[in-house]
Amino acid sequence: MLLSAASAEVTARGAAGQLREWGLGAGDRVAVMTPEYAPGDVPTLQALTLGVLWGALRSGITPVMVHPLLTERERAHILQDAQITTPVIGPAEVPAVAGAAATEMADRPLTRAMHYTSGTTGVPKGVIADLTPAQAAEWWDDEIGHWGFTAEDVTLVHSPLCHSAPLRFAIGTLEAGGSVALVGRFDPAAVARAVAEYRPTTAFVVPSQLQQLLDHGLPPSPYRLLAHAGSACPEPLKRRLHTWAGAERVWEFYGATEGAFTSCRGSEWEERPGTVGRPRAGRRLRVDDRNQIWCEPPDYARFRYWNDPAKTAAAWGGAPDGAAFTVGDLGRLDADQYLFLEGRREDLIITGGVNVYPAEVESTVAEHPRVRDVAVFPVADARWGQRVACAVVGDVSPAALDRWARERLAGYKRPKEWLVVPELPRNSMGKVRRTALGRDLGLE
Repeated sequence: MLLSAASAEVTARGAAGQLREWGLGAGDRVAVMTPEYAPGDVPTLQALTLGVLWGALRSGITPVMVHPLLTERERAHILQDAQITTPVIGPAEVPAVAGAAATEMADRPLTRAMHYTSGTTGVPKGVIADLTPAQAAEWWDDEIGHWGFTAEDVTLVHSPLCHSAPLRFAIGTLEAGGSVALVGRFDPAAVARAVAEYRPTTAFVVPSQLQQLLDHGLPPSPYRLLAHAGSACPEPLKRRLHTWAGAERVWEFYGATEGAFTSCRGSEWEERPGTVGRPRAGRRLRVDDRNQIWCEPPDYARFRYWNDPAKTAAAWGGAPDGAAFTVGDLGRLDADQYLFLEGRREDLIITGGVNVYPAEVESTVAEHPRVRDVAVFPVADARWGQRVACAVVGDVSPAALDRWARERLAGYKRPKEWLVVPELPRNSMGKVRRTALGRDLGLE
């Protein structure tokens, strides 16, 4: 279906009224679970959810995004940690919230969404921004201006709206007066039909989706902007994409939930194969002596980890008011400030463009009473880029481990490979070599 800015505005005003009725105001938080895996008319539910999110943002209320595949246990952690006191707005609740009595709201978003990420801690933490109304306007203007969203644009959503990039593209397009094309859960045939029917002008896609789409077959590209990120894009796939959409219309960007770093056109990549681009406007990059990438953002793009000042300080170079932050990735800058990634941080697996943090999975598996030691690691996968694998020391079967994980972890986090081993391979310092485990254990 096609959601216009005018239609989303109606939903947003109703949602703003319901949120006010619940006693929420600027600075508060509300949990929103997106509907991609719900029964029924998912595109319509997505459209209502987008309107509700827009209404929250324009009321100064921070939407706390909840992935629909999370288990009850994972969801409960987020709701408790974020101190949510009102009902979760999920597929069952969103029609009533969207249809509530309308009220006034700000012309522009007064905040941005909050997304949970785990990193090295094993416990998901929210990434939140403390923005004044002026800073919020700058943040959204930066996103809209960078991609050039206008009232003529139609953006096609491929991924669940709980993820930051598809949500930014959708809300940014509505902010510019454009429309959003929604197909529900990702399906290559449905996307191909939407490309032909709606003639979208922009989209954000992850490489695993691109592979499936190009293998399925697509009509001629209507895009002026087709952006991809989330994981490494193999060179053969990148060149197929350039052939289909045109290198000038394809963009790659590098960033994290915490913030944007770089972007580049496909034509720039053709001149410097492997680059992920130059710094976004208003940002400066540097690489330290360990090849760790640091980004100095403008004030409106700063963040903190919710209720975790120690983790916040560590990300900002040891001080919460530091000038630059890092997410731990490694890379190099050439003389023209083009960034080349040389390694993702060891505490991250990217499968199908979705981040999975080994520490979180290890913490869950380690709770099994028969597990003595555990290591979670990535294995190369032709379709998904990487898949999650887990090596365990203990008197336990792979089937029992899989049952344990199914009760406690969302499907995308669960290991697809289980190995029960006498001991984990370690280096001379006693550290498990996570990035080499696949090879050490014979999976690569």
